Amino acid sequence: MSFQAYLDNVEAKTGQSADALKAIAIEKGLADKSGLAPGIKPGAIIDWLKRDFDLGHGHAMSIVAYFKGKRA
Repeated sequence: MSFQAYLDNVEAKTGQSADALKAIAIEKGLADKSGLAPGIKPGAIIDWLKRDFDLGHGHAMSIVAYFKGKRA
């Protein structure tokens, strides 16, 4: 599965684009414009996405990668 397919599946499941999820994460203090917020580990983002959006681990990891700058 391509990286874009993961992002498309996340949006289909949550109704939120990767950018929208990043905006929510920024509001929650989990991320900033350049990536993860200082002191935040990927596990915190994964736990949040699993809890609030019922994402699986692989899809949550794709969002973490997106937050860190991966685009392809």
